[in-house]
Amino acid sequence: MHAPTAPVTALPVLVVGAGPVGLAAAAQFVERGLEPLVLEQGPAAGAAVREWAHVRLFSTWGELTDEAAEKLLAPTGWTRPDPGTYPTGGDWAEQYLQPLADALGDRVRYGARVTGISRAGRDRIVDADREQQPFLVQFRTADGGEEQVRVRAVVDASGTWATPSPAGASGLPALGEHAAADRIAYRVPDLDDPAVRARYAGRRTAVLGSGTSAFTALAGLADLAKSDDGAGTRAVWILRRGLSGSTYGGGEADQLPARGALGLAAKAAVDEGHAEAVTGFRTEAVERAADGRLVLVGEDGRQLEPVDEVIVLTGFRPDLSFLSELRLDLDVRLQAPVALAPLIDPNQHSCGTVYPHGRRELSHPEQGVHLVGMKSYGRAPTFLALTGYEQVRSVAAALAGDLDSADRVELTLPETGVCSGGGLPGLPVLTEGGGGGCC
Repeated sequence: MHAPTAPVTALPVLVVGAGPVGLAAAAQFVERGLEPLVLEQGPAAGAAVREWAHVRLFSTWGELTDEAAEKLLAPTGWTRPDPGTYPTGGDWAEQYLQPLADALGDRVRYGARVTGISRAGRDRIVDADREQQPFLVQFRTADGGEEQVRVRAVVDASGTWATPSPAGASGLPALGEHAAADRIAYRVPDLDDPAVRARYAGRRTAVLGSGTSAFTALAGLADLAKSDDGAGTRAVWILRRGLSGSTYGGGEADQLPARGALGLAAKAAVDEGHAEAVTGFRTEAVERAADGRLVLVGEDGRQLEPVDEVIVLTGFRPDLSFLSELRLDLDVRLQAPVALAPLIDPNQHSCGTVYPHGRRELSHPEQGVHLVGMKSYGRAPTFLALTGYEQVRSVAAALAGDLDSADRVELTLPETGVCSGGGLPGLPVLTEGGGGGCC
């Protein structure tokens, strides 16, 4: 005999991902009297952030913590870092995210990879009593087991870090890209790591991409070329468009000084001969040369000189596979919620002109489902941590029935955005969600 089914309102709220926005969501739910269940695929809080632990953010500590999270941390003896300083990803994870996850206790489960979410007893096409059913969540555990749980609502804060875009200009992997995986990286390398440094020192590396992540890689490789152990290090910068006055960003006129400085560092790499810019090149294939090195082949048939390594920094995209049984309304270009997409279109906005938004812009036909944080931005690179915190504050208020608060914007961003730090020399910078873009 089965145990009586609990009322939907008595079930927990699922949060996918124990990153900055996922943990902020959980803290907001606790403050509202809702019980969160956080499922994190990695072994610790901020698992994705830890993968770019060497990166220093553009934003200060004062712009990287959530108010509800700080309230939850206060009784634990947590000390707030100096709000005017700039942490690395490692600092963020160790000094804030992990303590926050610890304060949430057993509400956070590690090694839990969500594989599917649906309405209990209802697949995507069934209408009957759909909104009265709880959500059924299936996930795999670290030991290879499978579990499922019922929840009242779903907040997906899993980000996009795990799904970088490929080298192929079509959006598909270039022919031969998978076969050459041993020589291709999709992250900015940590050149302070001896093993990573040895991989690129004295070698010819192709860097694909035109954003701040590419700038960071070019600047880092140029610094390596000028070091005692980096003689012969060369970069080939692959651009789908031509070089222009805007290629390197705003430079000294950039309203985000660290971003402007990074663009100038990339320009210096080219001007000083440490990097060669190849323009108008759209990668179609990756082939092996006779000596084992890689040859990039363009859509126009051009073949570049062989390189030892390739760094692909062409952006990130959301993994929507485990949401396939839910009714989502996503923009056809950005894969972001339809109501949010016009506000974050990178053709129109930078991080300083994306205004705060909440549950209305994040809603879908499937009531009770919200994509938040970097995941909500789809393929757009303009995300800010504070914007994500405002998202989950609004969603938590809505799920608690406080629609007035949910619809009220409680965050004001300056016109240039909050990611206005100067950074520190020698450290690369990325977006607060781990991709290449504003912050």
